Amino acid sequence: MCAEQVAAAPGDLPAWLAPLVRAANATNAADFLRWGQPAGEPAGRASAVLILLGEGAAGPEVLLIERAERLRSHAGQPAFPGGAVDPSDLGPADTALREAAEEVGLDPSGVRVVALLPELYLPPSGFLVTPVLAWWQRPGPVGVVDAAEVARVERVPVAELVDPANRCRVRHPSGYIGAAFTVRGMLVWGFTAGLLDRVLELGGWDQPWDREDIRELPSRALDLAARGLPADLRMAAVEHDAPAADDVVPRTDGPTGRPGTVDR
Repeated sequence: MCAEQVAAAPGDLPAWLAPLVRAANATNAADFLRWGQPAGEPAGRASAVLILLGEGAAGPEVLLIERAERLRSHAGQPAFPGGAVDPSDLGPADTALREAAEEVGLDPSGVRVVALLPELYLPPSGFLVTPVLAWWQRPGPVGVVDAAEVARVERVPVAELVDPANRCRVRHPSGYIGAAFTVRGMLVWGFTAGLLDRVLELGGWDQPWDREDIRELPSRALDLAARGLPADLRMAAVEHDAPAADDVVPRTDGPTGRPGTVDR
């Protein structure tokens, strides 16, 4: 099967996954980020990340990696597998699957791509990132392939991610306050946490948690996020080639329950 043949029929998916796929197909970029690509701005390099969901002993789980601290960019940060599009890639799904195979040894034959989320423009890098939603239909072994790039690989149960004890918000020195997760000894924040927060909401999995639990970002996380950036961009540094932290749309719990933008 071509990696770019995306399943669009939730009826033949697991009952726990079908609602997420239906909701994901109805989203647009404004549901995830504050800003779109500015008019006249040249297109940045296309990339893709893989949001891989499978079923484990504790129910649905998602694949996360922690990048090696020696990397020049997004060092030491939890993330989804992914990277820049190669000329030979058939599209974003092909990119996401190829990168996951290179980073964690994922066998793409056991993976079914079920939706492409909207392409997201991430300043200041200008990257155009497509999140690829996939079902791990036949899970297989995964792990660190190259320790120079990936420090660890975790299959994190959704139940752990939505546990209120593992939820908080973090404050960046720039003033940004955004969702975060403390799971498996990792602090997941920035673009990855914002995207993960949306996915949990779209899937109907999220639970009430204390949004007043706001923690300062550890200095180590800030130092790693700023690595390789010009001085004038370091205060906005976050993962995935440094999108500005406050470009992640803050979630609100208004009357509709829909995600929205709020002023800080």
